[in-house]
Parts: sequence; structure tokens; C-alpha cells
Amino acid sequence: MPVSFQLRPYQQEAVDATLQHFRQSDESAVIVLPTGAGKSLVIAELARLARRKILVLTHVKELVEQNHAKYESYGLSGGIFSAGLKRKERQHQVTFASVQSVAANLAQFRNEYSLIIIDECHRVSGEDTSQYQRIIELLRQQNASLKVLGLTATPYRLAMGWIYRYHYRGFVRGSADGQEKPFRHCIYELPLSYMINRGYLTRPELVNAAVAQYDFSALAADRFGEYAEKDVNQLLSKHKRVTRAIIEQVVELAAERHGVMIFAATVAHAQEVTGYLPQNETALVTGATDSKDRDVLIQRFKQRQLKYLVNVSVLTTGFDAPHVDFIAILRPTQSVSLYQQIVGRGLRLAEDKKDCLVIDYAGNHMNLHHPEVGEPKPHPDSEPVQVFCPGCGFANIFWGKTDSDGRVIEHYGRRCQGLLETAEGDNAPPQQCDYRFRFKECPHCGGENDIAARNCGHCRQTIIDPDDQLRDALKLKDAWVIRCAGLSLNVEGTKLKITYHGEDGEELRESFDFSKPAQRAVFNTLFGRRFARGQAPKTFHKVNEVLEMQAMLPAPDFVIARKQKHYWQVQERMFDYQGQYRKANQI
Repeated sequence: MPVSFQLRPYQQEAVDATLQHFRQSDESAVIVLPTGAGKSLVIAELARLARRKILVLTHVKELVEQNHAKYESYGLSGGIFSAGLKRKERQHQVTFASVQSVAANLAQFRNEYSLIIIDECHRVSGEDTSQYQRIIELLRQQNASLKVLGLTATPYRLAMGWIYRYHYRGFVRGSADGQEKPFRHCIYELPLSYMINRGYLTRPELVNAAVAQYDFSALAADRFGEYAEKDVNQLLSKHKRVTRAIIEQVVELAAERHGVMIFAATVAHAQEVTGYLPQNETALVTGATDSKDRDVLIQRFKQRQLKYLVNVSVLTTGFDAPHVDFIAILRPTQSVSLYQQIVGRGLRLAEDKKDCLVIDYAGNHMNLHHPEVGEPKPHPDSEPVQVFCPGCGFANIFWGKTDSDGRVIEHYGRRCQGLLETAEGDNAPPQQCDYRFRFKECPHCGGENDIAARNCGHCRQTIIDPDDQLRDALKLKDAWVIRCAGLSLNVEGTKLKITYHGEDGEELRESFDFSKPAQRAVFNTLFGRRFARGQAPKTFHKVNEVLEMQAMLPAPDFVIARKQKHYWQVQERMFDYQGQYRKANQI
């Protein structure tokens, strides 16, 4: 007899938001729900309401099976297309499939589907050749109005940032113009704190006072935030005592815990960790574990026959053991997404569970409740900061730095992420605010562009690449290029004299006569517009005004001068440089 599920209020809201969006648009959409929020129920309800063919995709057989089971619990019949589950059924209205199996059998999916639902959609890349994109492209050939919906707890990829562009609360994700994203809109989002505060998820107890920690800071991560196994093993081999001390503490703290998951860095590391744990209470699962053995070990852990489950990169998604109340992280990662997935294994509710102890022994320093900014950290000591747009007032969240009083002293945002309603009518889509905190000025029309732009977005003229400018200047005998480490000011009457200081002690000078409107305007264009990193642009009228606020005056990254008869004349000041040349004081 089918079980009748009553959707939680937020699950119903997610369903309603999906229906409303796709009634108005064919553009792809994302629903963001924390791990344990019941995404499979949302999927089941959407599939139940559908009248045409639907394909539900995910990347592991466990999730295929889980989503299918929830759907069939409604008393409905759906198909499974998954080599791992040894089923290849396509005759049903709703098919639950693994992306690998569909991609390997594209010729069998030339029917007209109305909707693709992708679970764990943060795994979708923007590359046309990816398995997900090839499937979407094929189904779009059969139905130009194909709807694509993704669900995830972590809507970002380390090498990409946010996986969508527009948020329904009225802001844009991503700092670069025209940044390609796999999805267009986020149509519903629920924060982790909401789920915890209302008792839908277990409260995590984050403990930093570990008896010992690994220091992975010297290792170089790849673009996905991961580390070479050889390098990690080499580092860990020098810290055998650290590993033993960590596991001794884990065992001690686990005395009052029901289920412990340990996330190791490499297979060799996991084997070492397992050797320090009680043999009759411990299981080790890696990518090389036989699938039947893996299923048996996981089942024994879920039935509480085993207390410790050690794994390497295989139980971060699609794994559901509600009794887990201790997460020990012994592996490094720069991926906020992966970190949240790991901790999420311990946040599901269980009858005799009060909280979930989380200890990070790898020094990852992630903020569980806030997914940072969805972009890679520009510097290790960066933190999320709030920056108000001087144009529209939107409160942006960028990477930045603060002083001891919490004031923002630096931020790395480029363009305001606020969305503005247009005056063209109710049906006109909102437009992104055009205010830029960092910009490249077009030499042809003076328009402001993204710092990575190659063509002006206003006059469409080609903008000279800063690397080309530097390269050309370095070739000239009468040109001088300095890496600017800072600037200092001096006043003589109405003249403001600026000295640019190179990292090796070089100096270049220029002056602006504030009694002359043209020179004053040039100064304000260069420095006033960028005052306080664009947070508070100013128009200066007198030199004394500049002196009073010189600490907030930006310094260019490079200054190019040309030799005149008896002096060097500054010709170019490069702000917010991004390119192949090293800036001042960079290693």
C-alpha cells in the first residue's frame, strides 16, 4: 500500500516555485536545499505532477535508487536506467537514471522529454562535451522547450564559482561579465541555519580544540581544490605520531557517540587510520573496495554493528546513515562544497541523537553556515565582507579584509551584483546594476568595462590588453615600467604632487594642478572614482581634501613612463591588473 507523504512547508514552496518559473520561462533553474532537507521528496512530487516524459539524472546508483523509491512510494511506477543497478528501462513516463549510463546510450533517448531533473547538480560543468551537457543537447534537439531543473545543497564549483547566474531575491552571482554558468536562475533557496533552528536537522557541534592537527598549507592545490596523492602521502608519512594522537582522541571522544565517520586524505592514510581503530568495530571503504563488500560493510555500519567507518572520497553524497553523530575530517580541501557535503553526513535526525560532533584535523577553516562567496579565495586571510553599492545601495558580499574594528579595508569585488527593475514594463527582466568597483576604462569612449574585457561593452572597440602594453613598454629603451608598491603625496600651492614608489625603491612623479579644471577632472577620473576601492567614489575640488583622505587613495599596480628631455613623463597607470606579469611584492 502506498505511503502518503505530507510535504514540509519549504518542500511545497520549492515545488510551487518550480511550477511558477517554468510556466513563465524555459530557462534552466536551480533549487538549493541543505543536505537532509528531503530533495528526493521534492523530485517525487514534481514527477507526480508531470503529464509528459521526465528524466531524473544523478551520478551514483544509490541516489538513483533512493529517488526512484520515493517516487514509487506514491503508488506510481517509474523506470530505472542504470548499469550499476542492472536495469535499463525506458518505457515509463518517469525514468530515474545515472548520467553515465544515459551518456553511454544516447541513441536510446531520442524521445521527446519535457523536463530533466538533475540531483546533485553542482556536478554539472559548463563544458559542452560533458556527459550532462551532451544529454541536455540531445533532448533539446527533440524538444526546443525542454526544461532543466537542478537540485543541490552546494550550488558552487571551486573552479567556476556559483553554478547559476541570477538569484530570485534580486542579485547576480559571479563577478565577471558574461561568465558562463550551467544554470540560469536560482528559484528557491533554504539556508542550513533555517533547517537546524526549526529542528529539521541535527545541530553540529564544531570543535577546533583538537589534540593535534596536520599542516597542509605548504601543499599546492589544483584548480578543483584537491591535492596530489603523492604529495599528501609524503607529508603524512612524516607525521605518524600526529595520526596516532588524532585517532586516540577520536576513540576517546567516541565513547558516548553512536556512529563515527572518518574522512581520510588518501588510501594509504586511511589504512594507517584503520590500523589504530578497534578492528572488530571498524570498516574501511575506498574507491577500490568491491561493490558487494562495500554494500555489506555500509549495511553493517547502518545497523550499528560497526561504530567507525573510514573512507576516502566515496561517501560524501548519496550516503544516508542518520545515526552518525561524529564526523572527523582528516583530509585537506579548498572546496566549500565538499566540506559541506562531508559535514552533512552527520546532520540527519535520529531518535537518540542530540547533536553531531564535527572536528576538523586538517585545518580547512570552512564556514559551515555561509558558503563563503562561491569564488576562490584571492588570499588565505580573506573573509566575506559586506560592501554597499554607491549606485543602487545593494549589499554585496565579496571576499575582502577587515581591520581590528571590523571595517572593510580591502575587497575584491568587481561589479555590483544587485538586480534593478527596468522601466520597460512588468514583463521586462531585471537588469544587473552597472556600477563597477574595479574596471578597465575604454581609451576610445571612456566607458567602464570588466577588468578582463577585451572589447568595450559600450562602443565595441578593442581594448588594448594590459599585458601587450607592458610587453611593448619593456621593449622600448625610452620607456620605464615600475611595479608600484604604494604612493605618497605632497602639496605645493594648488598642485598635488604624487610619487609612485616601486618595490625596489624606484620613484616616478607626476602632478595635478587643481586650479585647472581639466587636470582636476583627470585626477578624479583616475583616483576619485576608485576611492576606497570604489566603495565611496569622490569628486575632489581642493588638494587639501585629497591629503586628508590619502590613506583611502588607490595605488596603481604598474606605472609606465616615457623619457622626455630631462625627465620621465607618466603615461599609463594600470589599476586592478590581472595578467601574466608579477605585481609588487608578489612571490
